[in-house]
Amino acid sequence: MTIVQLAKTQVNGFQQMFDQMLTNVRLNGQSESTLTNYTRSLAKLSLHFGCTPLELSDQQINEYLLTIRDKQNPSLSYFKHTVYGLRYCFRLAGRNDRAIELPSIKRLKQLPTVLSKQECKRLFKAPKLLKHRILLTLTYSAGLRISEVSKLKINDIDFDRKIIHIRQSKGNKDRFVPLSALMAKGLKKYYASCNPSQFVFNGQAPGSQLSIRAIQWLCKEAVNAAQIAKQASMHTLRHSYATHLLEDGLDLYSIQKLLGHSHISTTLVYLHVAQTLPVKSFSPLDTLYNKQQ
Repeated sequence: MTIVQLAKTQVNGFQQMFDQMLTNVRLNGQSESTLTNYTRSLAKLSLHFGCTPLELSDQQINEYLLTIRDKQNPSLSYFKHTVYGLRYCFRLAGRNDRAIELPSIKRLKQLPTVLSKQECKRLFKAPKLLKHRILLTLTYSAGLRISEVSKLKINDIDFDRKIIHIRQSKGNKDRFVPLSALMAKGLKKYYASCNPSQFVFNGQAPGSQLSIRAIQWLCKEAVNAAQIAKQASMHTLRHSYATHLLEDGLDLYSIQKLLGHSHISTTLVYLHVAQTLPVKSFSPLDTLYNKQQ
């Protein structure tokens, strides 16, 4: 039983709150991964107090947020999902005043982690199962988000036209990305061996897709097996895809379209991590004492 299912059965009013959030997310065309992240955090909070956030005082909520931030040392994303989930919940209940009083979250200006090409090769070889090797390689080869990998269907891959159709991804947008010739060969080998149905990567239940949590787990296992010291995740493969394309000479506008970014400013971050200078970096001290100067 998931933490959300547990909250539905043990916390009075949580099921109603969940249904209201689900309805609103679908009516507004928002990603259901947003709902998943929010409700998971709210479920943990509700189980902690034994009631929904709507029944808590500002002091109780602030003390809880302080506890998870300072004592439990959560990831920034978990703390963010808790705060944003609370805001969403209060606004739906007509309590905008409480949503406004929640703490603001400063966006950290961190550059993305990027794997070298050699690290990518080690990672793709690391898993024992062909299915896992193909999944990691396909993610990198097409610059996919983890949710896109999870729901990718067999008929989304066009071997004749050598393209992959990414359907209704972030922002409810479709896009096409090239299918690598090497990737096509690997996929056909995987299909022949594992015989997936409907989804490229099936879950345990018949007709289901491999879950995001399962994908995160297999990626973590592969990173450890490949002895990669960097804090690498599935999204690191997407960062590596964009950076390597830039280093190989593809222009930023094309990379923006391949990634499905709405704004070029989001793509510009890769300029800071890509090694695209025609001359290797050096210290000015080396030229300061040049004999010819």
